[in-house]
This record gives sequence, structure tokens and C-alpha cells, in this order.
Amino acid sequence: MPELVRLSAPPLAVDLCPAIGGSIARFQWRRADGPALDLLRPANMEALRRGDVEGTGCFPLTPFSNRLRDGRCVFRGRQIALPRNTSGPHVEHGHGWQQPWRVAEVGTDRATLQLDHRADAWPFRYEMLQRFRLRPDKLEIELLARNNGDQDMPYGFGLHPYFPRTPTCTLTAAVTGLWETDAEVMPLQHAAVPPALDLAAGLRIDAHALDTVLTGWDGRARVSWPEHGVRLSLATEGPLRFLVLYTPPGEDFFCVEPVSHCTDAFNLARGGRTDTGMIVLEPGATVSARISFMPESRP
Repeated sequence: MPELVRLSAPPLAVDLCPAIGGSIARFQWRRADGPALDLLRPANMEALRRGDVEGTGCFPLTPFSNRLRDGRCVFRGRQIALPRNTSGPHVEHGHGWQQPWRVAEVGTDRATLQLDHRADAWPFRYEMLQRFRLRPDKLEIELLARNNGDQDMPYGFGLHPYFPRTPTCTLTAAVTGLWETDAEVMPLQHAAVPPALDLAAGLRIDAHALDTVLTGWDGRARVSWPEHGVRLSLATEGPLRFLVLYTPPGEDFFCVEPVSHCTDAFNLARGGRTDTGMIVLEPGATVSARISFMPESRP
């Protein structure tokens, strides 16, 4: 079993799993007026034994989120070709989620996990920190990336949380657009959000099968579980202004991923689009974002 790092700020508790992609194994709210509630899908023991990061509650996305077409792009005239890392035809979620992270700092209610990347198929040297701070009313995660190389680096980042799915759970958010996709979930064209996906009114998760990048997001969202009388608010600071919504039918989870760019941003940007969210980090430069998860009871 991999070692877990426990953070506690009652009534909240978090278990981190640095060895499995710098992931969160559990985020739990021990309510005084009811049973303990998992706010993220908890990792089961078998997933931890297998080192299955896709069986955890949340993992970081770096140096890009979602899919990079065929694992290839060209940046400043340089050809980049990444080995396929899933069963699909495209490289997904970068590489941070499939590497062990080291514990750089740990305390009762806080921890810092660090990934130091040396140039390889991804030919840029950089580091990324996840700074976790648990308070009695919220979990704060700061993501910070620094270009430690001597050349500009294309970059994108975010989080990939898995939320427990119930028959009546909903997602509420303010967005203005989305990317229509092909059968391989690759972007075709940007469009307005159709009336059927009215997130502002609260989208019932079980009524939709989606794998969609939403745009024009204001950085706020709310997941509600009416069965439990609970809702979880998300608030972001920084460049995380895209929201990936993944609601696979028949599963006991769904994903609401705050990220900095759209799918295949590096290739779309090279094709001339200026709305992809791609970040260019100069040598020595940093980029950071903060995500807060705040639970509350609702009658």
C-alpha cells in the first residue's frame, strides 16, 4: 500500500497519496448532524494497491489537460512527440498524474507536494507544486508551475476531481460557450451553450452523458446532493477559466475539472486561434492558481 498523508481540520479531513500521481485519496466531511460524507469519490483499497490514479478522488493536470492530438504539436518550430499514455489514440492529461510526487512540506493541516520534471519527450524542464491547506470550512489547493529551463514552454494545468454521483445531484455554473467534438472527443468548433445545457439553473447530472469543455466560465461552480442536504461550492483564482464536464453513463461518479485551456490547445493555437487558453512560460517565469472547495448543509 502506498503511504498516505493525512490532513485534519475538523470537521474536514483529507488523505493525500503522493506516490500515485500526487492525488487526493479522500476528502471527507464529518458532520455533527449526520454521517460522515465523502465530498470527492473515495479511492478504494484495491485502486491504491494497483497504483490506479484513475481510481482516486482527484489528481493534478500538468503540463496540459485533456487530450493532445496524437501526442504531437509544434512549438516555436520544435517538433514535440509524446508516447501514448492511455488506451485511446491521443495523449491525455499530460504526465504529472502518472508520476510520483515528493512531499516537500507537511503539517497537521497543510502539505506541499512537488513534481520536478527533467526534459525528456516533453523537452522542457519545470517544476510544479501543489500546496494544500485544510481549514474547518474549506480545502484550498494552490497550483504553481515554474519554468526551470532556458527556453519558452507551452503550458496548461488544472485539477481532475471525481465527485460522488447520486440520482438527483446537480451542477450549477455560469458559462457562455462550449467546444463541439468528434467521436474521439477532439474539438471541432466553438459554439454557444445550447438551451438543454442550462447550467445556470442547475444541471441534473443523471440526465446527460457529456465529455465537454465549457468556456467563458467565471470561476465559480456548485455541486449539490439534495439526498444529503449538502452542497459543495468551488471557487478559483487565476487562469482556470475553462470547465471540463464529464458525466459517463452508468458510473457512480462525474467530473467537474477547472482547467486553464481547451482540449488540444497547443495545436489550435498554432493554427491561429487566440482563445485556447494556452500559456507560454518564459524561463524562470511562474504561473499559479488557487481552487477552494467549501461544503455547507442545505435544508
